[in-house]
Amino acid sequence: MAMPAVNSPRAQRVRCCFALRVILACAAVAALSPAVAQLPTVRLTAGIHLITAELADTDMTRTRGLMFRDHLAPNHGMLFVFDNKAMHCMWMRNTRIPLSVAFLDDDGTVVNIHDMKPHDETSHCAARPVRYALEMTQGWFRDRGIKPGARIGGLPPQR
Repeated sequence: MAMPAVNSPRAQRVRCCFALRVILACAAVAALSPAVAQLPTVRLTAGIHLITAELADTDMTRTRGLMFRDHLAPNHGMLFVFDNKAMHCMWMRNTRIPLSVAFLDDDGTVVNIHDMKPHDETSHCAARPVRYALEMTQGWFRDRGIKPGARIGGLPPQR
């Protein structure tokens, strides 16, 4: 079979179709990829302990949460900031790391803490309406003596 001339209209169509297929394939892989986008971080305090928390403050980042992660660095977690105070609940769909979640009042007071198992879709809810939830490696709060009534400092201002 004869190949079209390099600059012929047919050759240009072939190249264009090939390029379009490559772009579509890359877009499909990117859409399915569990790669983690860099989120902004906030520095929090829990008594003498410093926390670096990724900020999940949009519907998309709150929905994604810590899904598909294989580990968290020491003293790192994710702070969920909700638009409204409500009885927010968390679950562990597609989350590989055992986590603990602390639900926080507007002033940073810990309302309640739940331990959560990987891939468990059981809802873990705040004991009363809250605007914040802080997820850390499972046992992080317990190991540091942080219980309901303790205070987390450095929360971002409400919108």
